[in-house]
Amino acid sequence: MAKKESKTKNFILRVDSDTMDAIEAWAADEFRSTNGQLQWIITEALRKAKRLPKKRAAQTDNDT
Repeated sequence: MAKKESKTKNFILRVDSDTMDAIEAWAADEFRSTNGQLQWIITEALRKAKRLPKKRAAQTDNDT
């Protein structure tokens, strides 16, 4: 079986406990995982700053 390339990268993020508590609560309110919420926050910030790659920006625009 051919090995499929992952389009995600793993990394460690250090966040203070108050910020993490706020992110976890926000994620729960939105019915997302904490990881999913962080991905959404980052994607939205990149989109608003017009720093998303063209392909990714088009996918995000189609989702709304």
